[in-house]
Amino acid sequence: MLRLILISFILCGFFQASAQQLYIPRNVQKAIQKGTRSLDGKPGKNYWQNHARYAISLQVNPPHRTVTGTETIIYINLSPDTLKSLTFKLILNSHAPGAVRQYPASPNYLTSGIHVDKYGENNIAKIWESGSGETNRRMGLTKGLAPHDSVKVSLDWHYDISVESGREGAIDSNTFFLAYFYPRVAVYDDYNGWDRTPFTEAQEFYNDFNDYTFEVTAPKNYLVWATGDLLNAGEVLQPAYAGRLTESFSTDSVVHVANLNEVKSKSVTRQKDQLTWKWKAAYVSDVAIAISNHYVWDASSVVVDDATHRRASVQAAFDNSSKDFHSMVAFGRHSLHWLSRNWPGVPYPYQKTTIVQGYADMEYPMMVNDNTQEDPNFARFVAEHEIAHTWFPFYMGTNETRYGFMDEGWATAFEYLIGTADQGQETADNLFKMFRVAYWIKDPSAEQDIPIITPSNILSGSALGNNEYGKAALGYLAIKELLGDDLFKTCLHGFIDRWHGKHPTPWDMFYSFNNLSGKDLNWFWSSWFFSNGYIDLALQKVESNSKGLTLTIDNVGGYPAPFTIEVLYTDDTKERIHRTPEIWMTNQKQANVKIPTKKKVKSVNIDGGIFMDATEKDNAYQVQVK
Repeated sequence: MLRLILISFILCGFFQASAQQLYIPRNVQKAIQKGTRSLDGKPGKNYWQNHARYAISLQVNPPHRTVTGTETIIYINLSPDTLKSLTFKLILNSHAPGAVRQYPASPNYLTSGIHVDKYGENNIAKIWESGSGETNRRMGLTKGLAPHDSVKVSLDWHYDISVESGREGAIDSNTFFLAYFYPRVAVYDDYNGWDRTPFTEAQEFYNDFNDYTFEVTAPKNYLVWATGDLLNAGEVLQPAYAGRLTESFSTDSVVHVANLNEVKSKSVTRQKDQLTWKWKAAYVSDVAIAISNHYVWDASSVVVDDATHRRASVQAAFDNSSKDFHSMVAFGRHSLHWLSRNWPGVPYPYQKTTIVQGYADMEYPMMVNDNTQEDPNFARFVAEHEIAHTWFPFYMGTNETRYGFMDEGWATAFEYLIGTADQGQETADNLFKMFRVAYWIKDPSAEQDIPIITPSNILSGSALGNNEYGKAALGYLAIKELLGDDLFKTCLHGFIDRWHGKHPTPWDMFYSFNNLSGKDLNWFWSSWFFSNGYIDLALQKVESNSKGLTLTIDNVGGYPAPFTIEVLYTDDTKERIHRTPEIWMTNQKQANVKIPTKKKVKSVNIDGGIFMDATEKDNAYQVQVK
């Protein structure tokens, strides 16, 4: 008790000494007091997280849409608490008629959900009581699970694949994308306990890092792709095709592992009636699977780490008629190469990525489920965004359900940065403004100004989308400008180094950047992530004297955004003066910009670039010609 009082006293002292305090939820404050987290952004000396080992077997028989599965989970309690129950996530119950959803469901979306047919604990059969449409199920343990002890649970289950889903389900009658397909133990963490947030199809996911071995039994002539390493290519593929797959792991060239004629001729797989594809994935947050009897298969690889010369496999599975997907391996190679070396600039941490033609434009560990696009540049744009998610949330383990801006915001920022390299500044800016910013900044409704830090699980619609994507991405790009590329990269890499494979909260991120930069950035975080702000600058006054111009700019919206002053002189010459968000550090309501010049001014304009202004009409000053 005395120790907790002392830590509370230290916390109060920190808050008083800080120039501007950040709101910290009470549960996160308790985690800091317990030493699992810290005010310098590092994992605390008492940090812990739980872990599990999954062994899963699936039976899939397209076009029949029923999937059956068995699994064994060894769940290891590394917390200091004795657990009296386990909470299971049953994501596919979101398809059941009685489920709570934020989006309307068509008849083709609905199924009867996931059915657990048998449940056991430490080899003893137990009764599984389930309710229709629940995406969380609490199961009491016969004996409390003590710290550093483990329990084995086993489940048999089945479900019907949805015909019209998106993130997972039937792509066509003989092509399935399987995601969230198995009952899993929910996250039990140090600041919130069991994650019992219902899945409503709007928010995304929060998973522990687990080890998986899994196998998929399917009819011959069906190809299977999945997270992790295929362990028995020689047992399921004919030798020539297994050889091509192996070849693709060490070449920069695109290898056509199986082309359309070969798939049509049914010569690719071994010819046993049923084939079992075996996979392994270590320390990942999830696994996903794709299966088809008519998709073609391309593959290559790319060096993702110059220091070790480590390569990552890049694969694509798609309908041959989709023109953009014939370039998808090249898009994937470019993404891994650029993102590993530039932003975030951390080598791609996994051994492969597979881009599957589907419907969702959705990311999974080592897997992407993307629509086909008429415009190949947009197809690349989408693939780059989904692959960028590798670092956030998969490598970093963020809670997408509660703090989606920690993954979508970073992926959107990286999407913009790689897009600038791909297409040039002007094209990337225009796409970003149209796709990520305009819908937010031009909408004055109250839900648009909800603070980004607001938990995602209580939001919906545009408030959810804009907070997670455009607003957050601009915040990350603004702090990049504020710190400069070198210091920003030091902070970003330091944060990733501290928290990869763990579960960082937003406060771990904010305080890591403070600590690693050596700067108190709370004024920035408070304005951008904790306030009801937006971007709206107003050119309040332009004064001219013998020394030059002095501009007075009001920050009406409150966000500390960068901007560029465009000055047009009477001799028709132009000057552009840029200011980073640092200009708002001492006074977040008003700033002065001095421009030394002896020329006469014709006009002055504020240009925010991708930091679009809510009220552009007050950004210009025009000299009246008499």
